[in-house]
Amino acid sequence: MDELKKMLHLMLNKELIWAVLSNTRDSEQGSKVKLRPVLIKGELHFQETLYCGTKVYHQNFREQEMSDRILDYMTNLFKQGEFKSQDKEALVLVSKKGKVTVRYKQKQSESSVNEEALSHNRRKHYILQEGSPVDFLVGLGVQTPDGRIAKAKYDKFRQINRYLEFIEDVLDELPRDRKLRIIDFGCGKSYLTFAMYYYLHELQHRDIEVTGLDLKTDVIDHCNQLAEKLQYKGLYFERGDISTYEGADAVDMVVSLHACDTATDYALEKAIKWGAGVIMAVPCCQHELNRQINCDTLKPVLKYGVIKERMSALITDALRANLLEQFGYDTQILEFIDMEHTPKNLLIRGVRRKGMRPGGRRNNIGDVMNFLQVSPTLERLLRN
Repeated sequence: MDELKKMLHLMLNKELIWAVLSNTRDSEQGSKVKLRPVLIKGELHFQETLYCGTKVYHQNFREQEMSDRILDYMTNLFKQGEFKSQDKEALVLVSKKGKVTVRYKQKQSESSVNEEALSHNRRKHYILQEGSPVDFLVGLGVQTPDGRIAKAKYDKFRQINRYLEFIEDVLDELPRDRKLRIIDFGCGKSYLTFAMYYYLHELQHRDIEVTGLDLKTDVIDHCNQLAEKLQYKGLYFERGDISTYEGADAVDMVVSLHACDTATDYALEKAIKWGAGVIMAVPCCQHELNRQINCDTLKPVLKYGVIKERMSALITDALRANLLEQFGYDTQILEFIDMEHTPKNLLIRGVRRKGMRPGGRRNNIGDVMNFLQVSPTLERLLRN
């Protein structure tokens, strides 16, 4: 670990921009750690963000404390660390036998870090930065040609960046040794489809093929024209219905954002059938269970329409997440940013685990469905 100690002594200071520890040995202890320097009452600290299951923990440490924690993490939990400072980058790799390799990459010096940049409440660092024009954002009217965010599109800009953070978290779960096959069900105007393609292909240099599917012909035509104009090879848009789509045999990642009511269930069922490594869905308009629920015990609560509607939506998504777990997916329900036309802001994210057989994780959702007297579409599809 001497080489790692030297690297930390060199880079763990106010010149550090960020660091990420990943490739975990035990996801229950933590799947990833992100670090950044912060000034607290004028004193340099490092903010640690630990991702553990569905929970995220934040703590602040002084330099020596942080150095000790990183050494412990790299000894016992993580096999890879990336460190980026103002003038250099370092990659740390730990072999199965515990051998540590540190590789450096020098880069051109950037503007010096000032106290405002280190402020505990500094402006959020987005994956796509305001002021740096991105071709698809300009093409979709989110940015002006000089990189400014259109006033009416700032929420969309935040949403796109939040979405890319979700993808960044599961990047290691997607294969690197071959072309990635991705389907976006109900892509709509495709802000997030273009963002996904740009991030994976242009920024992460992955070989990918992305298909966006939607029912609106005019939307599909417009998206195809923009993809062709931007020369986004491997990005296609088709008109079609999620429930009857049969255009693929195997898919690595399935996305379904704001697919209405049971359309989300059909997207999830197809993703499971294809054995998709990653599933991301933001459901909306969960009407099915609202019509079905019939529970005498809960009648005093469910007699209020708005309460019944919200409870039905939450129960629908909780049952979907449990069904994904039954079919071998580590599943989280995460808070997203409100969609343009709906306040629904929960994202279901499932990552398929190798060696986890379908039905390997039993839970008692059958008791819940019997209690509420409901039969969700996804459960019926998977049962068949």
